[in-house]
Order: sequence, then structure tokens, then C-alpha cells
Amino acid sequence: MKYISTRGGGTPQSFEQVLLTGLAPDGGLYVPVELPSFSPEQIASWRDLSYVDLALAVISPFIGDALQPDELKRIITESYADFGHPEVAPLTALREHEYLLELYHGPTLAFKDFALQVLGRLLDHVLAKNDQRVVILGATSGDTGSAALEGCRHSDRVDIFILHPHQRVSEVQRRQMTTVPGDNVFNLAVEGNFDDCQRIVKAAFSDQSFLPDDRQLVAVNSINWARILMQIVYYFAAALRLGAPDRQVSFSVPTGNFGDIYAGYLAKQMGLPVDQLVVATNQNDILHRFISNNDYSKTQLSKTYSPSMDILVSSNFERYLFDLFGRDSAQLTDFMLRSSKERLSVSESQWQAVQAIFDSASVSDETTCRVISETAAELGKLLDPHTAIGVESGRLTRKNPQVPMITLATAHPAKFSEAITVAGLDLPELPAHLADLFEREERYSVIANDLGEVSAFISAALGQQA
Repeated sequence: MKYISTRGGGTPQSFEQVLLTGLAPDGGLYVPVELPSFSPEQIASWRDLSYVDLALAVISPFIGDALQPDELKRIITESYADFGHPEVAPLTALREHEYLLELYHGPTLAFKDFALQVLGRLLDHVLAKNDQRVVILGATSGDTGSAALEGCRHSDRVDIFILHPHQRVSEVQRRQMTTVPGDNVFNLAVEGNFDDCQRIVKAAFSDQSFLPDDRQLVAVNSINWARILMQIVYYFAAALRLGAPDRQVSFSVPTGNFGDIYAGYLAKQMGLPVDQLVVATNQNDILHRFISNNDYSKTQLSKTYSPSMDILVSSNFERYLFDLFGRDSAQLTDFMLRSSKERLSVSESQWQAVQAIFDSASVSDETTCRVISETAAELGKLLDPHTAIGVESGRLTRKNPQVPMITLATAHPAKFSEAITVAGLDLPELPAHLADLFEREERYSVIANDLGEVSAFISAALGQQA
């Protein structure tokens, strides 16, 4: 399997090369040259597989000969061994034909663990093989940071720097990052929003001259293809439990950076019988406006009770647009360059193609808290605010009540005390391994919203280790 940049530059890359970079040199994102296609018979044969064996079946075509099958299975097995549920990603019923796919049983209580536990071990394997050391640089709107730190902190071949927007993540999210021990772990609170953090990260990847000659940057955000790859698996797992491939299912996905819903789109392209893919957003609704009104324009960022979706520029949307534009890199590049300056739309036929794949909804803070409160009262289930937005969006957009609607429950409610409190509910306890989180010492640096400041910090930190 080879990978190409959405912007059209460079030569096709191997899985290992893509893993160790993230962002292409031309500023594009890597995508497979072609997707594997799974027949209904092949999908049906996976019904009795464990989650680990299903993951092996789904992702092996993308990895090729980069790892031997037994080595890949070992990595996947170790990655999910400490998840807090034997099914790894359990499916629970809310109402008739309405389900939650619980993706918060990993070590940091968020869906990011599914990819980043694997990514950390894949990096360890490749770096050891190449006798190499790298610098991990990531931006987080809340959950990626802690999941990346947890997945990579034990490696003696990485130094990891995570940028988060200062005072724009929940306290639990912040403490999950800033209490991680290790001389190779650095948390930077940027005086800006998540889009600023993401912009700095992308700019750093484009000019890595601030690094020592023997180092390179590796991405842990979903710009790294390996992140997307591991998220495809749980779409297959959920659908198989509800009768796929003989029965269609729909998914409602809380969406910030478009990575999770893009994984669902890929699953559908690979043969999974998906009826609806619902993009569920908060007031920061650029994706909803594009899908519903062909309006791709930036507005002011709103701070909401669902901070992981407080994003204006969804990085992974570029990967989908690449397909929408018929894999025309020139058209895609022109669109992306203009998107930061003007209101954009696509052609009528392209917009119809978007609407044939995606539905969408935007849910306010008030409605989010109402859904949390009502779900707890009526069904005895406590939702985090992102999941509540997913549940409500699925209900608002549902076309066929007989087709199961699966909402991706992306995080544990204990991570978002503000929304739970406003909903009038008692805060749930953190799991045992995080019970003393508020007693742990925090370590982080507040830094200006400036690429030069961040680059200088990284350079100085690495210099002190030399």
C-alpha cells in the first residue's frame, strides 16, 4: 500500500514513511492511493472475531509488509489490553434502534485512545528498527493530548510536546495532560484557541530548522494517517454486532477535526453497509453550514460546553475534499488556500454528492444540557456533552426509524464537569486509576500564540537534554 499527498507533491510513500511524518512536505495530508474493498461475504466472515482480530483484518491491507502479521497482532493486543471493558468498544442500547458505541474505556477515557495506544507502539517498533529518535509535536482541543502522552510517554526514543489552548479545555482534560510524569514530556498552554495551536503545529512541520540535525517531527494529531486507520475498525465492530452486512446501520458522530467521521466515510467506501453518516456539531458549525447550505466560511469561535469541538478549521476535511474534487490536487490546493480568506462553496453537483453521503446538525449548549438531563432521568445513562450532541443530531436527521442509529460516545462524562453541573446532575466519579488526579502535581508552560516562541521553547528543551 502506497500513500500520496492531497496537494499532489512528492512521490508515493510507504506506510512506515507516512507514520514517521504525518504532514506531507507540500502541506498536504497523506491518503492511500486506493482503498481496499471488502465483499459482503468477507465482512460476514468477521462476525465472531475478537476486537483485536477484527482490527488485524481491517488494517492489514493498509500496512502491507511494514510489519509482520504476528508483530502487528502483538502491538494491537498490547494496545487494548488495559481497556476497562472486555469488548473494548461495547455497544449499548438507548431506545429502540438507538445505540451508543462506548469509546471511553481506554486509559484516558476518550476515543483517541483507540488510535494513540497503537500509534505509540507502532512508533516504538519502527524507531527501534531504525535506531532513530524523534520529536512528537501535537495540538489538542482536549483529548488528543492526554491520549498521546499516555500512548507515547514510556518510549525512550521520543520527546513529546503538546500544545493546548490556555483556559479552553476542561480541568480534567488539562490535568490529564499536565500531571503526566517524564523528562521527555512537555505541555504548552498557548494563549489562543485550538485553531491557533493547530496552525503553529502545521507551520512547524513545514520548517523544521529549529530541530537538531538528527531529529524530525512526528505528528500525533489526526493529520497522521495511522490515527484515522485505527478508527475505521470500530465502525466495522459496531455494524457487525447489529447484523452487518445483511443489515444497514447509521452513525452519528460528534465532529470537531473531521477525523472520526472521515474514518466512518472510509468504512462505507470499503464496503460497510452504512445508511447515514451524521456530522454532529456544536455552535462552531462550519461543517454543518457546508453540508446543509454549501457555505464554507469561517465565523468567530464560540467557547462551548463541548470544548473538543470548539474548532473552526477541520484538518481532515481536506482528505474528504480531495475525493470530492475527483482527486484533483490543483483544485483542492486552490480551495484550501482560499478558504482562510473568503466564503467558499462547491459546484451544485459536488454539493449534491456531499449530501448523498452526509447529514448534519448543530446543537446549542442549552439543548446539549437538556439532552444530558433528560437522558439521565429517562434512561439512567449519563452522557458527556459531545455524546449528547451526537444523540440529538442523530434524532434530528434520522430518515428511517428502522435503521439502527449508533452514536459514537466519544468521552467519559467525568471529563466535563461544567456541562454535567449545568444539567443539574451530580458529577460521576473518575475511574480508580484517575481517582487522585486532582492531587497530582501539574507541569506546564503558558506561551505566546507565536510559532517562533514555540520553536524556541522546543529547541531549548532539546538542548538541555543534549
